[in-house]
Amino acid sequence: MADITVPLLDLKAQYGPMRDEIRAVMDEVCDAQWFVMGPKVQAFEQEVAAYTGAKHAIGCASGTDAILLALMAYDIGPGDEVICPSYTFFATGGCVHRLGAKPVYVDIDPVTYNMDVNLVREAAAKCKNLKAIMPVHLFGQCVDMTAYRTLADKLGVPLIEDAAQAIGSRDETGAMAGTRGDVGCFSFFPSKNLGGFGDGGIITTNDDGLAAKLSILRLHGGKPKYYHSIVGINSRLDALQAAILSIKLRHLEAWHQGRAKNAADYSDSFAQAGAATTGAPDAGSLPIITPAAAGSGARHIYNQYVIRVPADIRDGLREHMKDAGIGTEIYYPVPLHLQECFAYLGYSEGDLPVSEAAAKESIALPIYPELTAEQKAHVVETVVSYVRQHAPAAVGS
Repeated sequence: MADITVPLLDLKAQYGPMRDEIRAVMDEVCDAQWFVMGPKVQAFEQEVAAYTGAKHAIGCASGTDAILLALMAYDIGPGDEVICPSYTFFATGGCVHRLGAKPVYVDIDPVTYNMDVNLVREAAAKCKNLKAIMPVHLFGQCVDMTAYRTLADKLGVPLIEDAAQAIGSRDETGAMAGTRGDVGCFSFFPSKNLGGFGDGGIITTNDDGLAAKLSILRLHGGKPKYYHSIVGINSRLDALQAAILSIKLRHLEAWHQGRAKNAADYSDSFAQAGAATTGAPDAGSLPIITPAAAGSGARHIYNQYVIRVPADIRDGLREHMKDAGIGTEIYYPVPLHLQECFAYLGYSEGDLPVSEAAAKESIALPIYPELTAEQKAHVVETVVSYVRQHAPAAVGS
């Protein structure tokens, strides 16, 4: 399979079949010359609300701004504490810090890689001024929303869902991500399952008052225009992005199904080679750990498909795959609690061991829905052959 290449993500393969449809709607926006907010944005917000089952959806400029606006809507600022995972994209903790609040980092569950709700309870008991809990639906798999909802209600703090990677994911009750928390934050970065032609984001909520406040905050806090009762930011969703995303939203369920099929194919092939899944009672004969499938009633949308291999061969495997024409990525090489910019918080290596181990052992494989059977076979064969040669002993999860 020397001639087969497999990029980490092939957006050209996605774009081709819908090119004419997207170019047509782009022409509509150009002809209308209404580029910021307006009817295209309003229509897309309604479509996302209907798709997720949320009462409101408020567009904004990025997934990062979605988190920032959610925190601002609860007046979170200096002296406040927000519990969130360390094993996540930087924006989760970065937005908390940006408002002068303190991110309280909590370790992850070794099976799902989502923030461990039991450890959140322990962290909350130690907080002096807890103002929110912000779990991340990592890689497209929902946290245990029933447990988190119960805990947030008990503590009397808002539950902010970082659902940047999870539009269309379902929790254990079958509810969509972004609908059981007080607010849900989504990203339309091009690499997401629903990705735009640049940055974009949206916030979901079932709270009328919160929706109204978010709508004002994204427009510098002005309502009506030029009259400001609060200070907001400039975070508007462009009409071109909304128009393109409306087209893509019609295909999203098919893309989810394609990713799920590819994930199942990967996991089956790796299992046949001797790999185990996370949380399996017995380690496989081959030191590769594949992601566990979502539980009953839930849905994993596989924004990423992440495997684990021994830390001492992870980087070598990645170089080997690059040489074989296969794209990979590390999500995430340095947990937030060990980032230089958060040194002031006082965390040390070893404080969040599960997050730290995942950072050293994880590697994301191509999972986009347009993958061919030959490409998937090339990925599996490349991984398995390298691991067999370089790490014959089994690795624990």
